[in-house]
Amino acid sequence: MAEVGPFRRLLGHMGSHKSTIRLASVCSITNKIWDLAPPLLIGLAVDVVVLKEESFLASYGLVDPWHQLIFLSVLTFAIWGLESLFEYFYGILWRNLAQTVQHELRLDTFNHVQKQGMGWFDERQKGDILAILNDDINQLERFLDKGANDLLQVSTTVLVVGGVFLFISWEIALFAVLPIPIIIWGSFKYQRSLEPRYAEVRKSAGAMNALLENDLSGMSTIQSFTAEEREMKRVETLSNRYREANREAIRLSAAFTPLIRMAILCGFTATLLLGGWMTLDGTLAVGAYSVLVFMTQRLLWPLTRLGETFDLYQRAMASSTRVLDVLTSPTEVEQGDFSPDEQTIEQSSIVFSNVDFAYPGREPVFEKMNLELVQGETVGIVGSTGAGKTTLIRLLLRFAEPNNGLISWAGRKLQDWNLERLRSSMALVDQHITLFPTTILENIRYGNPNAEDGQVFEAAKLAEVVDFVEELPDKWSTLVGEGGHRLSGGQRQRLAIARAVLKDAPLLILDEATSAVDNETEAALQRSINKITQGRTAVIIAHRLSTVRNADRILVVENGGIREDGSHDELVQIGGTYSRMWAVQTGQSN
Repeated sequence: MAEVGPFRRLLGHMGSHKSTIRLASVCSITNKIWDLAPPLLIGLAVDVVVLKEESFLASYGLVDPWHQLIFLSVLTFAIWGLESLFEYFYGILWRNLAQTVQHELRLDTFNHVQKQGMGWFDERQKGDILAILNDDINQLERFLDKGANDLLQVSTTVLVVGGVFLFISWEIALFAVLPIPIIIWGSFKYQRSLEPRYAEVRKSAGAMNALLENDLSGMSTIQSFTAEEREMKRVETLSNRYREANREAIRLSAAFTPLIRMAILCGFTATLLLGGWMTLDGTLAVGAYSVLVFMTQRLLWPLTRLGETFDLYQRAMASSTRVLDVLTSPTEVEQGDFSPDEQTIEQSSIVFSNVDFAYPGREPVFEKMNLELVQGETVGIVGSTGAGKTTLIRLLLRFAEPNNGLISWAGRKLQDWNLERLRSSMALVDQHITLFPTTILENIRYGNPNAEDGQVFEAAKLAEVVDFVEELPDKWSTLVGEGGHRLSGGQRQRLAIARAVLKDAPLLILDEATSAVDNETEAALQRSINKITQGRTAVIIAHRLSTVRNADRILVVENGGIREDGSHDELVQIGGTYSRMWAVQTGQSN
């Protein structure tokens, strides 16, 4: 099966706007028809002045030359009015269509991106995704705003002018319109040549955007390592690559208009000479000759802009390919329709059965792992860096999928669950805190958008947030800044814990939730954790063993599985990995 081109793919995605596209197209074509009428009026006026009572209009009963000119004046007003009216119509229709399609494409693409698994994001640069959502979709908007109308009007001009030439003199039409097939052939040839060049332009733009996004996010690291010059060179290299990609495309597209001009020059010269010879010979009326000359001129300017229009078109098609490739990419996470009620979830344990997992191209993280997270228990998970503690959480949230084995909850494997129901049953405090550029109050309310202020304050109290917030000048209305940069690491973590508390999910997951707080705050958070874990299952990942000391069970993850399982006192007495870690952290060993 032949591959569907980007233009047809774009039209397919715009199927709901077919009626608007048709109406806008009719207005563009009608406007151009009225726009091409003035040369006919000029020809008729010349005919009246030269032939007077024997003019073309006189044959229709309007004999007096003055009456003929008055009629032409009225007709001119009517034609210009209709042309202006339809220009207004197509302007409104195409521009609103462009904005609507841009809006819908951005929302559809972002919504599709949100449904992708974490593996999909691991394979792509965030800056490139941002470039697709912004720059590429904007390119489509520019084409629909202007380019689509230009293409329709150029096509209409060629057909109408060709028809007028054939009506007046087929001999002149033969020579005058002869360059048109050459121009059309050249246009398609240029289109095919420009396509890979603009694809490279969009690819370079994505890489450039990715680097800039990464550098702006990591500016503190760049400055602390005095690496400004190194980053400047990296930006310069990618910027040069983007410039060179554009230069190649510009070099080709810039040659298009001069070549069209030369082709039209042949047609214009043929009209001038052959038409003039026939007029002098008396076989062609002066008015008809005037029409042909003016019509050739009206044909010239739209065709000279064809290069600019094709440039817009190719940029839009290159962007369209990138946007639709993302939009049609299969979602890696399949889901079922299992949506148990809250009581069923709260009374059910989570079971890992013979789970194998490895990241692509890397050594296995888990091999034949078996584990039961008993309902209502607080389970601490410890282990060395890279042992798989966070991976276990990713498997629970279905950010990653087991290579073999299965994970079940409420008696059904996680793949059978409705994904929204599954994740709404878990409250995660990640080690990488994400806060949004709004107020402290709204960042906590993110855990439950429908929560009242009193519920938000109660969650904040449990997470030990109230004291530091009340000391801020704007208190709960304090803006946290992008990513929460106006707050300390410990303050950000406490807000994230409050947000998870407000969500009030059956499973609470704390991934290094106390890593950025001092000992006093950790002790306060321990009291909070003891309160909020009552009546629910909790999983606490920690490097600081004091965080999980009071857990019902502590799991030691090591060498692809669970190597130790027991309470704090039991594991210390065993004298294994946990006991050694505890001795090091309490200063009993080094």
